[in-house]
Amino acid sequence: MRIQILGTGCPKCKTLMANAEAAVKAAGIEATVEKVDQLADIMKMGVMITPALAVDGVVKSAGKVLGADDIMKLL
Repeated sequence: MRIQILGTGCPKCKTLMANAEAAVKAAGIEATVEKVDQLADIMKMGVMITPALAVDGVVKSAGKVLGADDIMKLL
């Protein structure tokens, strides 16, 4: 599973990244969590507001900082 955090590096993006890593660890699943910070790449995925979270290339959330529990539900 591939989890992507889309954002340019703001504090909300960093919090979402930490929450995603915590969700993966708590769920005990094998996944990579990566940061997408290039604006062109973010826009290619159809995201106009950050932070955003994508799972296997599908955007699941945009414009909010999801907690670890919310992220686990999306996985």
